[in-house]
This record gives sequence, C-alpha cells and structure tokens, in this order.
Amino acid sequence: MLTVENLHSGYGRIEALHGVDLHVAKGEIVALIGANGAGKTTLLMTICGSPRATSGRVLLEGEDITGLATHLIARRGVGHCPEGRRIFARMSVLENLQMGAAVADPAHYDDDLERVLTLFPRLKERLSQRGGTLSGGEQQMLAIGRALMGRPRVLLMDEPSLGLAPLVVRHIFEIIAAINREQGVTVFLVEQNAYHALKLAHRGHVMVNGRVMLSGSGAELLANPEIRAHYLEGGVGEGGA
Repeated sequence: MLTVENLHSGYGRIEALHGVDLHVAKGEIVALIGANGAGKTTLLMTICGSPRATSGRVLLEGEDITGLATHLIARRGVGHCPEGRRIFARMSVLENLQMGAAVADPAHYDDDLERVLTLFPRLKERLSQRGGTLSGGEQQMLAIGRALMGRPRVLLMDEPSLGLAPLVVRHIFEIIAAINREQGVTVFLVEQNAYHALKLAHRGHVMVNGRVMLSGSGAELLANPEIRAHYLEGGVGEGGA
C-alpha cells in the first residue's frame, strides 16, 4: 500500500534521511524503531509532504504522492497521528474531531463520529470539554480519533506511547490492534517502546542515522540479540512507557 523508494529529505542543508527504502503492505502493522534523532519522525513528516523529499519517491497504492500538498495527501487516505499529540487545546473534543473530518467526504461524518466514539467511549463523555483539559491518555485517544475521522487507508502513528503510564500504554496498543483488525486500517507505527511495538507489529524496521539498517518480522526482531541489547535490555524495557 505504502512504498518509500530511495527517499532523501532534511531541513535546509542538513539531510536527515539518506536513501530510505521500505514497504507497508495493505492490512499490516509495520513498526519503525530507533534512537532519538534517527530520522523516524522526519520520515513520517516527509511522507505527509512536509518537509519535501529532496529525491526519491513515496507511492500510495502505486500513485506517486511525493510532490503533492499535505492536504491532498490526507485526502488520498494518509492519516497522521503526530508526536506529542498536537491536539487543539482550546477547542472542544467534538471540534477536534470535526477538524479531522475536514479531509473526508461529509456524507460519512455521522457514521465516522459514531465509530470513533464507540472506539473511545471516554471521549463520548467529554465531547464539550476542551482538549487541553484532558489527561495525557485521553489526549492521545483524541489524537487517534481525530486522525480516524479523516477515513485513512493508512495511519501513520508517531510515538503514541510517549509520556504515558504503563497501563495507559498497554491500552493504547490494544486500540491500535483493534483499529487494524476490526477496521482494516493499515498502520505504520514509529515507536521508541520497542517491546510493545515489535510485539504488536507484523513486520519491523530499525532506523539508524537516517537509514533503515535492519528489517524482519516483529518476532524476529524481538529475538535478535543486537536489538535486545540496544533497544530492550537496559533501554526501553518490556514494561516501560
């Protein structure tokens, strides 16, 4: 569904991605792990059109979307749940969800809203509450719900466990699995919590200094001694957030 070919990108004269190649098949959950500064967030943002790729291509079901504006990429079915959630703090929960629906066909709005509120019943209880007054876990639910209101075919998720307590982290990963399994949404997941990400993912990639250095199934990467040494044992452990 989503293919990245020899992708280069960066900020000004600083190149952050150095020829990234990867593929996310329809219906998969694919995890991308790596240390801070490895280029993971830059990759997701480049897929969404900001920053622009300096060379290489991004293909969505065979269509080259590399040069499209961000809103046009979203309308083609690429949803983005950004790092740090970035909800509209002064807007209500409902208004945040309405913002997410702006790139979708309005004919589906009522059904999409019901689907999101069924997935996140806590948001249904807080529709009139300002987003900035929600707990961290509730804000993450809102960020995911907002992205789903755009009816994505592929959902890019950047550090959904960031700053959350372990119990909330487990709940968020259960929700991601449900979105993929029950709604058929393809998920490309960037995470520093390597254990939870690789346990959930069908496949995974390891990014180091702007390059994909290792790929395999989630189980294969979890069992890899090098991965365990760098990202699990002494790093982000099995119960960490």
